[in-house]
Amino acid sequence: MPVLSKSEIVGCAEALLINDDDRDLCTRAVDHIEADYGGFPGDNHYGLTREACVRVRQQYPKGTEIRNTRQVSVLGAQELQDIAHDLGIESLQPEWVGANLVLSGIPKLTELPPSTRLIFPSGAALVVDMENAPCKFPGEVIERHYPGHGKAFARVAVGRRGVTAWVERVGRIERGDAVAVHLPPQRLYTV
Repeated sequence: MPVLSKSEIVGCAEALLINDDDRDLCTRAVDHIEADYGGFPGDNHYGLTREACVRVRQQYPKGTEIRNTRQVSVLGAQELQDIAHDLGIESLQPEWVGANLVLSGIPKLTELPPSTRLIFPSGAALVVDMENAPCKFPGEVIERHYPGHGKAFARVAVGRRGVTAWVERVGRIERGDAVAVHLPPQRLYTV
């Protein structure tokens, strides 16, 4: 089992959510997840592979089968509050933006670099793939709750939409768990 104290940054799993209805973006809260190599069982992003979408259009034709590195959508609790403030709404529920995991205590969560490990007490580990770019669909959900405010979501959420991640080590993740953030060595790539 990993030792959480070896990390300089330790956050908390404030919410765990899955979307088991592919007709809608919204997720629903659960108390725990048995994460496996496909991601969060029952979630519509679950699977070892996925079809290429607009986010990788420069690399693959739409529909090409590729490795699923978008298994889990991870958001920061503070960033959700900041987006809500800038939208002029009381709160932004993680369910409305398709979140799977909301973490508190991790400053600038969206800026976590690729290959950052998020390690939980059970030994479960997620690997950050990349920043999750905002899209229009959460704005449509927000619009249902706060008419006139959702259309600005994609613009307001830039740089605060969280990250996508994939399961590196299986295990149980529970709401309230501590999560140790292990940053990879970093350097700026220049040509």
